[in-house]
Amino acid sequence: MSDYLPISDPVLVFALVALLILLAPLVMGRWRLPGAIGLLLAGAILGPNALGVLERDQSFVLFGTVGLLYIMFSAALEIDLVVLKKYRAHSLIFGLLTFAIPISVGMLVARYLLGFEWPAAILLASLFASHTLLAYPIASRLGIVRNQAVTTAVGGTIVTDTLALLVLAVIAASAQGETGEHFWLKLIGSLVIYVFAILYGLPKVGRWFFRNVGRNGVSEFVFVLTTVFGCASLSHLAGSEPIVGAFLAGLALNRLIPHNSTLMNRLQFTGEAIFIPFFLLSVGMLLDVTVFIADARALTIMLGMLLSVTVTKWLAAEATRVVLGYSRDQARLVYGLSIAQAAATLAATMVGYEIGLFDEAVVNGAIMMMLVTCVLAPWFVEHYGRKIARHSASDSERTDEPRQRVVVSLSQRAPYAQLLDLAIMLKDPNQGQPVFPLTVIEDGVGANEQVAVAEKVLSRAIAHLAEADVSAHPVTRIDLNLASGILKARREVNGTEVVMGWSGRTTTPEFFFGSLLENMLSDREYTLIVSRPRDPLSTCRRLLLALPPDSEHEPGFPLAIGLIKRLARQLDAEVVILSEDRRGDAVQQRVRAVKPGCKVSRIGLARWSGLVRVIKDSASDGDMLVLYGARPGGVSWRTATGLLPGRLASIFPAMSLLLIYPAEPRDEEAAALAFGPPAPSLMMDVGERRGSVRV
Repeated sequence: MSDYLPISDPVLVFALVALLILLAPLVMGRWRLPGAIGLLLAGAILGPNALGVLERDQSFVLFGTVGLLYIMFSAALEIDLVVLKKYRAHSLIFGLLTFAIPISVGMLVARYLLGFEWPAAILLASLFASHTLLAYPIASRLGIVRNQAVTTAVGGTIVTDTLALLVLAVIAASAQGETGEHFWLKLIGSLVIYVFAILYGLPKVGRWFFRNVGRNGVSEFVFVLTTVFGCASLSHLAGSEPIVGAFLAGLALNRLIPHNSTLMNRLQFTGEAIFIPFFLLSVGMLLDVTVFIADARALTIMLGMLLSVTVTKWLAAEATRVVLGYSRDQARLVYGLSIAQAAATLAATMVGYEIGLFDEAVVNGAIMMMLVTCVLAPWFVEHYGRKIARHSASDSERTDEPRQRVVVSLSQRAPYAQLLDLAIMLKDPNQGQPVFPLTVIEDGVGANEQVAVAEKVLSRAIAHLAEADVSAHPVTRIDLNLASGILKARREVNGTEVVMGWSGRTTTPEFFFGSLLENMLSDREYTLIVSRPRDPLSTCRRLLLALPPDSEHEPGFPLAIGLIKRLARQLDAEVVILSEDRRGDAVQQRVRAVKPGCKVSRIGLARWSGLVRVIKDSASDGDMLVLYGARPGGVSWRTATGLLPGRLASIFPAMSLLLIYPAEPRDEEAAALAFGPPAPSLMMDVGERRGSVRV
């Protein structure tokens, strides 16, 4: 049998690994355990220290290292920066607690119970302080990554891992007699340059690439992989470890890769299907149980390490719960995210072994500690994450929000990819509703040929939505004119929003018979979103939201602001309000009150007629102009309102433009109660002022 083992045929090895990746979640699911545990156990059983079916060769080391970096990159990429900024003090507090408690207790255990000298005891204690976000993909799958407990754990990871790696660098240098003033200046200086180059330089490079080069999914995906692993590979020059570089690269690219996007779906799929399972298998292969049976000292060290890390990380999570006021389930979730030992632990262990501070007993104890904690972490995150997810779901079910259905009007000439990406970002992912790509064919000569063209457009739209893991219900209609076809199809599917493109020009037939936009606005029961894209959405940094006077009193105001802020949240962009000064503070407060939360600021206008001048003065690269559209007869409508979109489009031809005409809720009393009634004098003088405002 030894003649055939370990398996050397690369095709057979990959086939066996694929089978393990397939079966592990199915088998573990019978006991309600995460599939990650199954992969760890499979690696330990089939690895070189047990049955010897698989050898931990360079392929497993390579893909395992990629998987480890992928975990850190994905964790940073999925961080909600708005929540992180809001709770940055939480991340700092947890990072310091989960570093200070394990390293303090660990030094005492290593020095006085296990008998290590102080340098070895400090380095061993640093193993307990660091952790790896091994179970983060489980939190992502459960949809709780924006919970403040998850954000705190992720933000605290970079704090404690950086401090632990600094301890490693100092101990390694002192063991080799390299400490001194020059060492500290070099270490601190290189780290500052390294972090600044990634967090400041990489977003600029990425924005340029996505705007000028990355026009297809393959090039964007390869660019992201290249930058992530390039940043990780340069970490050693800065005296750090690759996991720090991968995490920083994720933070730098966070704003350029929206969470609900095709590129994000590709990145998540590749990691969860290939790289991360390889990492779990490679960690399991490191275990050698025979060492503990043959050596009592190795068993003692292993038990001491295992108890130290599990107890101190528990104490750190409990201290975080007390200090920050988290619930019991949130504290257990933080514990599950911070208990897993893998990346920094393995790096520090091997460095300590190479410089002579650790022996084989510590190496095997660290591997056993990694295996046990990597089994505990997925269970805690799965168990308590589900409780938090169920609680969040029950809260969302108590709201009486209507089912959102986004209809996207497409044509052969329209930029279908940009319109579909906009629809994906505007839809609420929690409702699980599909997107409705729509093509309308004008009845007449050649209609049959146009049907074939429409089918090709819809097939491309379905493929694009599938790449983003969004279901699609395509719709095709033949009607006398475009507006009538869109409105009839919208009513048939009960659409709540209609997204359509706009060239920014008005043709002569539209001038005589009423423009398409005017015909579309005749139906007041849906929200019309008109987009004129100029740059990829991912490169947008600010939304310049132009709010006409008295628009905050419109019944559809909260609906429009909610969609705009959802888009800003996806893009991690700032909403800059352009409104008159006379009620500027009140308008800003009402915008802030609408969920979801995002960064909101305001630029005041002395009068609405100065809008164009203010836009010229304040606009910069990466801005999108968003105009709140007033429907005819509305409180904020003026005679010149209908001319404003065309005027802005002609004055700013290179700027992306978004028009949003909100639906008018049937229960207007509810809207009035939520946002307050108009000012007493407003309804009296609106007729006198209508037509007096010009832009």
